[in-house]
Amino acid sequence: MSFKPNNAAQQNPLGDVLKAKSVPWLPIISTVGERFDHEYAGKSFELPEEVEAMPVFRDWAAGSLNSRIASPFWEIAKPKKNQHCLDIGCGFSFLIYEWKSWQALFHGQDISDFAVKTLRQRGPQLDSKLFKEVKKGPAHLLDYPPQSFDLIFATGFSCYYPLDYWQALMEQAKPLLKPGGFYVYDVIDTEQDLAENWAILETYLGADVFLEELSAWRALIKRVGAKVVKQQDGELFHLYKVRWQ
Repeated sequence: MSFKPNNAAQQNPLGDVLKAKSVPWLPIISTVGERFDHEYAGKSFELPEEVEAMPVFRDWAAGSLNSRIASPFWEIAKPKKNQHCLDIGCGFSFLIYEWKSWQALFHGQDISDFAVKTLRQRGPQLDSKLFKEVKKGPAHLLDYPPQSFDLIFATGFSCYYPLDYWQALMEQAKPLLKPGGFYVYDVIDTEQDLAENWAILETYLGADVFLEELSAWRALIKRVGAKVVKQQDGELFHLYKVRWQ
């Protein structure tokens, strides 16, 4: 399949509506982008002593927190050889996960300038056949041809945006999936002991967190016409694998 710029996107009514609706979301998008640019670039954060005294901060500062809470999307939707996969909010995904082992074709999108520049430089060096592209842009504006992807992943950032944003994202993702394709994303499980303190830490790191009950996410999945195929609990995030009939 040829992946060319989707010039027809300018004629997409849904895309036009989303661009018009983006204005209230722009401050959040900008804030989240700055927060992750700061971390990806290895810059220090100045936090109050009471926050630095929290166990969750010490784990984060030691580098042990991310490995504990990152959602293993491949456990419920393992990319297969030659499948086209879109990783939304990808960060350094292609550099740190087993894409070479999976032999799946990587397409990424992120709002972090630092992450995008890093992937564009190092991705082709790691494997030019598997690394197809990475785009700079917000998660709800997906400029790809219809039925481009076998799998779409969107993990690690649902908590920074309200539910209406995620409804827009899912409505954009649906037509991009091939028949039988899956959409995989994670949400904060507010019942987990770590949730509240992690949300406090993230707020001080620069990005506010929306803590929504799992029942609200299940209602959203139903509202957009999708069905949960599989789900998995984590220490912080709850992982969903859904598809549209």
